[in-house]
Amino acid sequence: MRNLNVMTLNGLRAVEAVGRLGSLQAASDELGVTIGAVSQQVIKCETQLGRSLFAREPRGLVVLPGARDFVTRLTEAFGGLSRAVDWIRHEREDVLTISVAPVFAARWLVFRLGQFAELYPDIRIRLDATDRLIDPNVGDVDLCIRVGKGRWSGVQAHLLLQQQVFPVCSPAMASKLSTPADILDMPWVVDARAMFSRDLWLGRAGLPIGRVVARHVFNEASLCLDAVIAGQGVMLAWQTLASHAIQSGQLVVPFGPFLATGDAHYLVTAENAARDPKVEAFEAWLRQALKDDMAALNAFVRTAGIEPAAL
Repeated sequence: MRNLNVMTLNGLRAVEAVGRLGSLQAASDELGVTIGAVSQQVIKCETQLGRSLFAREPRGLVVLPGARDFVTRLTEAFGGLSRAVDWIRHEREDVLTISVAPVFAARWLVFRLGQFAELYPDIRIRLDATDRLIDPNVGDVDLCIRVGKGRWSGVQAHLLLQQQVFPVCSPAMASKLSTPADILDMPWVVDARAMFSRDLWLGRAGLPIGRVVARHVFNEASLCLDAVIAGQGVMLAWQTLASHAIQSGQLVVPFGPFLATGDAHYLVTAENAARDPKVEAFEAWLRQALKDDMAALNAFVRTAGIEPAAL
């Protein structure tokens, strides 16, 4: 018997259709090709198999007894392929793939995805947590959440939240601080990859710059936050990084001000992205969730007598 690896899918499909439907005309109508094309595919398949599958009779092609089981198996196989295609299409339709920085995913988003799931139980979230700048024009990413100036080429960038920074520390460390100047004598935890300078905040707070003593330097903001929660120092955090820890009582904001860095959170999609109800639902939910969370954060901060900037 010939090697089945040389069999063409079109030939097998023609054999299956003719065998199941009983005529070249019916197979031609289903496959959307001419009767001659179906006939040629059947002949080619028989040649590759090295045996006849149909008897040529005046009333048309009739499946030979020895080929009936073969045609039945082809029908089952093509049915399986069809179901697989339907499944993957459905899988793609109800999954929303989001590329997001690990720190945003871990410190803000994961705490709130349950709310989204309750509102949209038919949409499943797939998070691609990475620091790489993913291009939503390629691959299976539906949207990205990025921090920056919003000037990325080849994409649509929609402003979500202006980034503002402020000092945070543990409640125990905050109890040792009486005036903003006291913060200069505290050890600091420094994010080596921060896109803003500590001196920017110190100058805005009316404090001398260059006086900060770094106890730890990490290249990951989430590690910095953990060190601060553990009482190892003070750091400059931003809203989505520290909001959950502040509202849970793990951190406090000892002094203002809230300072805009010039960067912001953006929702980013492909440049020519078609309308997608999943993306629209997530964006609407995300905007409301950010608005609600920032209002709650403001309320916490105001209890300490600090007036945050407009969020």
